[in-house]
Amino acid sequence: MKAQIKKNLLATAVGTTLLTSAFSPMALAEEKQKFTLAWSIYVGWMPWDYADHTGILDKWADKYGIEIDVVQVNDYIESINQFTTGQFDATVMTNMDALTIPAASGIDSTALVVGDFSNGNDGIVLKGDKELKDLKGQSINLVELSVSHYLMARALESVGMSERDVRVVNTSDADLVAAFSSSDVTSVATWNPLLSEVTSQPDTSFVFNSSDIPGEIIDLLVVNTDTLQENPALGKALTGAWYEIMSIMQSQSAGDDAKSYMAHASGTDLDGYNSQLKATNMFYSADDAVSFTRSPTLAATMQKVSEFSFEHGLLGDGAPDAGFIGIETPAGVYGDPSNIKLRFTSEYMQMAADDKL
Repeated sequence: MKAQIKKNLLATAVGTTLLTSAFSPMALAEEKQKFTLAWSIYVGWMPWDYADHTGILDKWADKYGIEIDVVQVNDYIESINQFTTGQFDATVMTNMDALTIPAASGIDSTALVVGDFSNGNDGIVLKGDKELKDLKGQSINLVELSVSHYLMARALESVGMSERDVRVVNTSDADLVAAFSSSDVTSVATWNPLLSEVTSQPDTSFVFNSSDIPGEIIDLLVVNTDTLQENPALGKALTGAWYEIMSIMQSQSAGDDAKSYMAHASGTDLDGYNSQLKATNMFYSADDAVSFTRSPTLAATMQKVSEFSFEHGLLGDGAPDAGFIGIETPAGVYGDPSNIKLRFTSEYMQMAADDKL
């Protein structure tokens, strides 16, 4: 789910689209009544499918006199590409992908709902009875330039190593489990549910996971900033629907039914889905999401993500340094304040916390 695209292909797509009137910045900023939300299968994003299935999102949209069409996109990166070119108003993505795809392409976007952070859903597995430091000199298979790549870099840093100490083998997420089963592959970095399949194989060592860097791999609902500013009803409807579902998921009477639907829709059962939820720090409470978003730690995390992204050429060919793109958080701005392209807001989540939606 968390792969990166090739920069030149995205730049071409964005450049072509912005030349057309249909997706011009002016068109994006127009007040309107109909919107599109794209989502992809992942434990923390299944609530959007449930919101569509149950009519909860329609209920909230009706409250504010708008329509919201929900579209499932099986290719996660393609959904972000289409958001970047103006074909979706809101899309799910990680904090790193929000920076390196729409923001790096010059599209001003806002993280409307901070839904969760990975707390074990991403990890590194080695064959045999090994430790993280045993990666030195080895090849590691992962989706290059993805959050798995970022996780590996942070893992190596924790034991005084760097990417120079390993050889990264770019491997499609569709091929990772099969690759690890072969005799040629000794280590992988990946995410759930692939991670669960890898760790279930015999004679393996789970040497590092995202709970070792809590709060750094964040799952978001991102909205085009101009669209949100011109259409606050969209932000209210989306946020209201999200926290209604968060309440249902915590309910003793309805929670299992809701999660069973999400499990089936994502290709697992209730036990499997609950297992993935245990490795996900869901912000069921709007208060908790607001506190996380307002913390200075978020800006520090985005600095780490920006530095990794710059070192790997993901901020654009013209980026002179890691602070080229401004990232606005409630606690302050990291990067260039005159080039803010990614914003984290607590405004709508605070409305939910105050029961003002």
